[in-house]
Amino acid sequence: MGDKRRRRDPLRPLRRGVGLGLALAAAWGVSLTADLSGAWSALQRWASDSQAVVALMAGELGQPPAETALAGLDGWGRLLVEQSALLSAGTEAVAQRRQEEETAPAEPIPDLDAEDNDDQTQVELQPPAEPDDVVETTSVGQEGGHYLSQDGVYLYNRSGKELDPSVLSAGSVSFTLGEGPQILILHSHGSEAYSQNDGDLYQESDSFRTTDCAHNVVRVGEEMAQVFRAHGFQVVHDTNLYDYPAYNGAFHDTNLYDYPAYNGAYDRSQAAVKDWLAKYPTIKIVLDVHRDALVGTDGAIYKLISQENEKKAAQVMLVVGTDSGGASHPGWADNLALAVRFQKELISDYVSLARPIALRSSSYNQELSPGSLLVEVGGHGNTLTEALDGARLFAESVSQVLSGMKG
Repeated sequence: MGDKRRRRDPLRPLRRGVGLGLALAAAWGVSLTADLSGAWSALQRWASDSQAVVALMAGELGQPPAETALAGLDGWGRLLVEQSALLSAGTEAVAQRRQEEETAPAEPIPDLDAEDNDDQTQVELQPPAEPDDVVETTSVGQEGGHYLSQDGVYLYNRSGKELDPSVLSAGSVSFTLGEGPQILILHSHGSEAYSQNDGDLYQESDSFRTTDCAHNVVRVGEEMAQVFRAHGFQVVHDTNLYDYPAYNGAFHDTNLYDYPAYNGAYDRSQAAVKDWLAKYPTIKIVLDVHRDALVGTDGAIYKLISQENEKKAAQVMLVVGTDSGGASHPGWADNLALAVRFQKELISDYVSLARPIALRSSSYNQELSPGSLLVEVGGHGNTLTEALDGARLFAESVSQVLSGMKG
């Protein structure tokens, strides 16, 4: 028996469209010579019935493909797809693809504050497998877990203390800035350096480290010092390398000259801070400037980026020490209060320059002054250029806070 199914006419939509156009033209011509007000009112009443219109369209076009396949298409877009054998054939695949995308789990955001180095344990840093094999990301605060937040300020609690958000307002800043040197910048790990991917080359003394102070964090500290001085502050910048004590005359054996001594670096920088505070009692702000070391569990190297004024800058993190590690530091909440004051200005001035404040168990010599903080500018995946830009923006913002603290 022959196939008696009705074959689809590819020109059917075109003929219908032409017929409809002719019919409308004829109706318009008749309307010019006849009183069709009654018919027109009836047509309006019929058109207002949405179910009638839908029924008519369904009768003409048939059932449309799955809604998920045509999501986002207007009426004419649907009509074109439905009347094209080639396009209609792909609607099922499109619907399946959309369903897969909607049900696929979101890619987890790495908790960078859980990965960052604590500045006490020197990690073995390895260069990336490829020169550009560095993950660019931005560290932001998260709700829950070890994060505490108050008034837009996030704190990552790694101190081991059981704390709640009230700790962010528990301390106080009770000192003012007077005449004489007011700010001390130093570097317990001064040899810490950055990626050389931007062409800023240096002779490595160790992986991602150099004793060349034009290319390590000492250069970053000098960038901050220049900004502070431009705002009228007197700054002492200690450029000694306390992780290479031979450079400071502590070792006299030239065979040890080019070898690092990371252990004991904080003890040596502590002695220096005490000397500086004794020499200049007017110093109230002590900033120990570092760079972070961010290596993911998969070995990925992270560079911390903030897009500020259409320019990439390294993110900056304030680190506050406590007495959880055994040091006598009962006033750590006051150091935190200063960090919170700085952080509020930073998040007010910039989009994402400031990483969440980190609260840690070590004291980092901050018991010597309530105005003492550790500042980490970028990570070893960042370039020196990015670090300098981040340091400059940080110092500009902090200068606004310090200006209000002048006695």
